Amino acid sequence: MDALSKKHIVNAQKQMSWVLLLSAFTLIVSVVAIGLGSSQNLDFFTTLKILFGIESAGELEAAIIWELRFPRILMAIVGGATLAIAGSLMQGSLGNPLVSPLTLGVASGAALGAALAIILDFSIVSNSNLAIVFNAFLFSLIVVAIIIQLGNYRSVSAESYILVGIAITFIAGAIVSTMQYFATDAQLSQLAHWSFGSLSRPTLVNTLWVSVALVGLLPFAFQKAWDLNTLALGGDDFAISTGVDPVKTRKHILILSAFMTSTVIAFTGLIGFVGLAAPHMGRLIVGNDYRKLIPCSAIFGALLMLFADTVGRIAFAPIVLPVGIMLSVIGGPFFMYLLLKNRGLGH
Repeated sequence: MDALSKKHIVNAQKQMSWVLLLSAFTLIVSVVAIGLGSSQNLDFFTTLKILFGIESAGELEAAIIWELRFPRILMAIVGGATLAIAGSLMQGSLGNPLVSPLTLGVASGAALGAALAIILDFSIVSNSNLAIVFNAFLFSLIVVAIIIQLGNYRSVSAESYILVGIAITFIAGAIVSTMQYFATDAQLSQLAHWSFGSLSRPTLVNTLWVSVALVGLLPFAFQKAWDLNTLALGGDDFAISTGVDPVKTRKHILILSAFMTSTVIAFTGLIGFVGLAAPHMGRLIVGNDYRKLIPCSAIFGALLMLFADTVGRIAFAPIVLPVGIMLSVIGGPFFMYLLLKNRGLGH
């Protein structure tokens, strides 16, 4: 075995070790997060014993853990991982490290659907608790349909998807702004609270549905890893030389990413940054090999969401700050630090 092969194996082992350590750390943080809150705090081992049924919890403790915190933490893990995977897929397919799951206009479509349900009371679903979720999901799927139609044109480029996403964002934003102008204070407050992004809305059943959707879509995401590697190595021309259709691949990946994003934000509201930052953090460890980057991005996404939500719950207790706000406050500077350090500019 030559020196280059040995170096490659050593690097691969180091990368795998980092991924395993991050996975274990995420599980530890999730247990700690379940024990922390504004109402009652439990230490790590007590929380662990209650979760595994080794120690029985009181009626109040059981209600806090299983009805309030466990669904929230599970949604943080599942939602963060889903948005991170969607972000890594989009950045790879469009060849642009600055795009995120919200770039295609899926979030704007979801916001338009939520605004119609809140301000105009327009929804096919009569259940008020599900009207906003259903509308947000339905209108985000309309954006997915536009992406599908756009992908049918062979001449469409990666930039075209981004430009269409920007156009959809402006159009949907204009409609929402018009409705806000005529809305009552209560409606404005409800829409603003939805747009912040929160993990307190999804129930355990909602979270389980999102988890099932993610598990069902994961094989398709991993299946596209090789195609993304070819696009990353040499662009469309190199991909064609290896037998990969870049137009068809880009269309399928963007549809998959948009569907994953809409599934999460329909229940949580608008949550940004995770899909942008987590893939970059993953690249600092495993490089640009999407076979490793996709799972590593998922771990970072879950960890970011967990950390931001936990800080939001305990920093100003009993006031709970939405996770969307905390992600921007905490994640933005941290992300800039990582990028600057990686480029040798941080000291």
